[in-house]
Amino acid sequence: MKPLTNILLKIFAGGFFRVHAGILLFVFLAMVGVVPPQYLIGYHKTLMLAMDSSSAVMAIVFVIWLIYAIKSWHYVSGQIFAAEQHFLFYSSNSLSKQKQLKSWFWAQAAILSPIIVYAFITIGVGFANHYYVLPVCIFLYLLILSYLSAVIYVKQINRLIDGNNQSLLLKLSSKWHKPYFSLYIYHLFDKRKVPYLITKGLSWLIITGVFYVFADVKTDVRVAGIAILAVVTAHIVLIFEERKFEENALSFSRNLPYSRKRRFLNFIGVYFVLLLPESIWLFSRFNPLMAIELLFLALSVAMLFHGLLYWFGLNMDKYLQWILGLFIVLFWIIMFKLLWILVPLNIAIAYWLFYHNYYRFEGVVSDKL
Repeated sequence: MKPLTNILLKIFAGGFFRVHAGILLFVFLAMVGVVPPQYLIGYHKTLMLAMDSSSAVMAIVFVIWLIYAIKSWHYVSGQIFAAEQHFLFYSSNSLSKQKQLKSWFWAQAAILSPIIVYAFITIGVGFANHYYVLPVCIFLYLLILSYLSAVIYVKQINRLIDGNNQSLLLKLSSKWHKPYFSLYIYHLFDKRKVPYLITKGLSWLIITGVFYVFADVKTDVRVAGIAILAVVTAHIVLIFEERKFEENALSFSRNLPYSRKRRFLNFIGVYFVLLLPESIWLFSRFNPLMAIELLFLALSVAMLFHGLLYWFGLNMDKYLQWILGLFIVLFWIIMFKLLWILVPLNIAIAYWLFYHNYYRFEGVVSDKL
């Protein structure tokens, strides 16, 4: 194995498991101890067959795996910029980006190894029972997730910090009028292009996968609602980054003479622009009334996820736990065709969280990785 791969495995994969050993042990015990020992194999075989045969179950599992991957991104990204890892910026960069990608790919695969082992057993069970499409989707999903993770890390490790270097976007737009809601969008396209493109790639995969699997009921609002929920969930990193950007770069804005209602509408504007590609797809595929309903659903879910961060702060651990719980709850509400009540409910809860916590929030980023 290559020296860089060995180093990355020891520092990042090993470090990830040391830090999260308690959580991983709890999950393992929960999976093993949830049923009596004599039913354990049958239970997991049933669960695996459900993943192999039901796209709805597979979608839920994919979201859980994505949250695990996001947690690993948060940990590795924090460790990359730690003082003791600075040697990587001048040692690993001597290699070609292709070689770096390979090493980071294997490091991320090691971090995802608990998922990968379970997934390969699931794929084997699926093939043995003559299920082929969804098991192949599981394999491709993990392959893409590991590769995209490697792209994120290589981009970070090769980034040079130069405050005088402006992107072409900022140079071209230097004299443009910039509304308040657009500031994060400019920051996103200037400094966070890779996370944005990865998120949009995941959105495309989710939309394509859901409507391929549900091709026979593709006009059902529940299918579209589940796809939109999964798409917004794929944006949780960008939503978290928006709150971090607001605290780090726009903390002065609390002193501006803007009402909380106007600020809340500004954030809706941010997520409308952020979800513009998905909005275009909605209006090109569905009738205008259904497209508007689904767009409102997407914005309401995004604002709900946004509002949570005013409540407990920029704590990624707690954020991911709440996102997972909310995803399951919202999934079943959509399955009962209650979109008409879900949109105002989401907005009302989001506004309540925003209104009561906006001026209380101290902008502290949790030290937990």
